[in-house]
Amino acid sequence: MNTEITNAVDATDDKAQYDACAKRLLANKSILGHILVNTIDEFKGMAPEEAEKYIEGDPIISVVPVEPGLTNAEKKDSSGKRLVGLNTESSEINEGLIRYDIIFYVRMRDGLSQIIANIEAQKDNPKSYKILNRAIYYVCRLISSQKERDFENSNYDDIKQVYSIWFCMNMDHNSLCHISLTERELLGPCNWEGNLNLLNIVMVGITNDIPERDKKFELHLLISALLSSELPKQEKLDIIKEYKIPIKDDIREDVSDMCNLSEDVWEKGMKNGMEKGAETEREKFILNMNQKGYTLDQIADVAGISIDDVKAVIMKKEPAMA
Repeated sequence: MNTEITNAVDATDDKAQYDACAKRLLANKSILGHILVNTIDEFKGMAPEEAEKYIEGDPIISVVPVEPGLTNAEKKDSSGKRLVGLNTESSEINEGLIRYDIIFYVRMRDGLSQIIANIEAQKDNPKSYKILNRAIYYVCRLISSQKERDFENSNYDDIKQVYSIWFCMNMDHNSLCHISLTERELLGPCNWEGNLNLLNIVMVGITNDIPERDKKFELHLLISALLSSELPKQEKLDIIKEYKIPIKDDIREDVSDMCNLSEDVWEKGMKNGMEKGAETEREKFILNMNQKGYTLDQIADVAGISIDDVKAVIMKKEPAMA
């Protein structure tokens, strides 16, 4: 393997570690408390440390597959009774699958009902597909995968409300958008019973600049500080402290690692490995990423080609690369 490709693969390892740190930070319950109160109506007005208490168990990071038929894991207890839960088998099994970044259950304030929350982090608005289409797919899977896990047979009234919350960095403007189902009466009124609030997408756009200290940018400032590849370590920690978030060893370590694994390393390695190489070198790079377990979606996004072209390279067919 030549030097350019070696650099790109090394950069890929750095990017994977960078992403892992970012997800661990976002999955910290103290951080999730702030996300809940800023994105979900049920928790608005509540102190983040109080909202944090409604999170059930530990958030699952990069393990649960999105693909149909793989989100749930079916097992049996000692008596032979069938048990179904989120698929938390080792992420090394079925490598290459698309997985939710972070997924967890949240108990509602009534103490009875639950919602399912999913957090996704994007370094930018992807060019190879429309981000909202992907978010819609994810939230639909969060609904459909509940069958035989959270509700059985035709008990559709037991479907849990779901939220898929997307943080997109390097956007032109700071933004916050809640997308859910709506209804339009086209001919005569009729009271169709059901819950239009089952399906929720929250898109959070964050610029590359640190937002001003303003209530409306409260969430943006926190996430920007956590995920910025340019902000110095101490500045990140100072902003986190403003939110009264305990700076424990795990947070301090992940913040430090993210600063060391700047995304500039990733971009530089990708430029060396992709721009200088011929098509055959690009194919080697794609095959290498596939062997290391990256998803088709991730490979396509990095290589700047379609998923079909990635599949063609992996299947050793003649790729239609422009």
